Amino acid sequence: MLRHLLHYGIHFLVPIIIALYFFRNDWRKVALLLLAGILIDLDHLFATPLFDPGRCSIGYHPLHSYLAIMAYALLPLFKPTRILGLALLLHIFADLLDCLLM
Repeated sequence: MLRHLLHYGIHFLVPIIIALYFFRNDWRKVALLLLAGILIDLDHLFATPLFDPGRCSIGYHPLHSYLAIMAYALLPLFKPTRILGLALLLHIFADLLDCLLM
């Protein structure tokens, strides 16, 4: 139960908290962008089975690959892609924590 609370809390609550705390003036827009990081889970649609509670996403799905994660790590270094990079890394962090708690 703790595993799922942490995983989904990071996916859905932490982006809103980050937006409210660090981007007070544009928090709604930033929160939506950070929440959009969940879209990289679309790569789960290509997995068989579609959902496996015992499978770690990191390194298994294409948008969760180590190469993709390295690209995501570069995005926050540039102002135009900073929030997108933060969103993707936050998503990867949530999935990594989920893997560690399995």
